[in-house]
Amino acid sequence: MLPNMHDAEPIPAEARAEIDRLLQSGDLFRYTAPEDAPVALLEREFAEFMGVKYALAVSSCSAALFLSLEALDLPKGARVMIPGFTFAAVPSSIVHAGLVPVLCEVGEDYRIDMTDFAARLPGVQAVIVSHMRGHTSDMDAILALCAEAGVPVIEDAAHSLGTTWHGRKIGTLGRVGCFSFQSYKLVNAGEGGILVTDDADLVARAVILSGAYEHAWKKHLRPGDNTAELEQAFARWQNQLPLYNLRMSNLSAAVIRPQLPHIDRRVTDGRRNHDHVAAQIDRSPWITVPAKLAPEERAPDSLQFNLCGMSDAEVRAFVAAAEAEGVKVQVFGLSRDNARAYWNWKFLPEMPDLPRTRAMLMRACDTRLPARLSLTDCDAVAAVLTRAADTATAPQRAYGT
Repeated sequence: MLPNMHDAEPIPAEARAEIDRLLQSGDLFRYTAPEDAPVALLEREFAEFMGVKYALAVSSCSAALFLSLEALDLPKGARVMIPGFTFAAVPSSIVHAGLVPVLCEVGEDYRIDMTDFAARLPGVQAVIVSHMRGHTSDMDAILALCAEAGVPVIEDAAHSLGTTWHGRKIGTLGRVGCFSFQSYKLVNAGEGGILVTDDADLVARAVILSGAYEHAWKKHLRPGDNTAELEQAFARWQNQLPLYNLRMSNLSAAVIRPQLPHIDRRVTDGRRNHDHVAAQIDRSPWITVPAKLAPEERAPDSLQFNLCGMSDAEVRAFVAAAEAEGVKVQVFGLSRDNARAYWNWKFLPEMPDLPRTRAMLMRACDTRLPARLSLTDCDAVAAVLTRAADTATAPQRAYGT
């Protein structure tokens, strides 16, 4: 029997108790409490989990990306490179910041094409690396090229909480890392995001831009820490920056905080489920699952695979056959108005020609694979996908035979 593929894990009971306390007090705004508001506690706990100095919780990962760009203080019209395979919110954050997205090619393994990346880097003033659907690009090469060019790197780690590269946590490799707490991510608050960095000046700018008016930034100073560097940065930027009011509420933080201790277990379960299904469907002559890169330990929150040797009609037949058995699959390039197909981003000031990325997106498939599923559930999912591929490619029988 096919499992429920839609629901996420239940929110821990501790969250419900904290939410009830907040509702009784009405204390929902992050800056109302004199200290230890749930959002402030979340920032401390998340920074400690990630092994960084600073974290800023905001309304979404898109907000975190936008604030990161604004905090870098790039000149208006600066060019920011992103992979051609990402979610529309990423180029949107660049446009909102008054900057110009520059897209580079992505290969069949969903990762940045390093030859194209290097060719487009001259003239670029910042890079956002989207670890799209948790697939890590060659961060050694990217960081080396960007360091040589003096270009800051922002990591869009929306799908990569818990992923490591050479043992280091994704989101801590660049100048700043941005994470999502949207419902389909490893930690679920419906909406929400957070950025992490070791750069005091950058986080001070981001805090003020996020909506820390007057001297609310003082509530970002952690008791007992040496905060002189951060205080000086806040003093430098007081009243110098516009306020965008992208704050997180205490209710969201109350939902997120009890889930942090579950991250490691969810990563282990998600990787187990992903690899279990991938090994089975990869045996099909019609399906390939790109392998991880050697330095990468993934934390999958979904499953991606490519369809091989199928026509567009057969790909659509595969999607229909899988859905008929209860597994919803989207093909990024064939799904109508898909927000991950770059040609649908009509707001781009420059529409690139990315033939390699386009070809990949026309055959790249995505389906949910929650970490809470059992291996028996995973077997059922793999069987549906394999049958759907066989059904879609079966020769049509002549009438009467």
